[in-house]
Amino acid sequence: MDLAHHDLCFGCGPVNPFGLQLELERRDDGSVEGRFFVKQDHQGPPGLAHGGILAAALDDAMSLAAGDGTRVAVTAELSLELLAPAPVGAFVRVHAVVDRAEGRRCWASATALPAEGEAPLARGTGVLVRFERAA
Repeated sequence: MDLAHHDLCFGCGPVNPFGLQLELERRDDGSVEGRFFVKQDHQGPPGLAHGGILAAALDDAMSLAAGDGTRVAVTAELSLELLAPAPVGAFVRVHAVVDRAEGRRCWASATALPAEGEAPLARGTGVLVRFERAA
C-alpha cells in the first residue's frame, strides 16, 4: 500500500519549508518507518525540539500507517508520553503501527527514537478514523 503523502502536509510534505519533511516508508508488515531532521525552527527550549514537534511526527506517522491506499486516516484522539529531549540539528527516527482496526476506526502506536540508540524520546498512541481520499 502506498502512503498518502501530499506536498504541503506539515508532517510529511516535502515542499513545506516549515514542516518536518518526514521521510517515511511502509514496511512489509504494514508499519511505517522513517526519520526527520530537527531544525532550528522546531525549537521549544533553546537547542531542543518543542514537544509538539514530536507529537506532530508521531501523529503523522500513525495517520500514514492507518491509511490503506484508498482511504486517509484522520486523528480523533492522540496521547503522548515525552521521555527525553530531542536536540536541534539531529535526526529523529519514527516508527508507527496499527494495533487494531474495526471498520473505519484504527488504534495505532508510534515511537520516536534518536538517530543513534534505542532509548525512546517519545511514545504515542492514537485513535484514527479512515475517510475516502478526496479527488
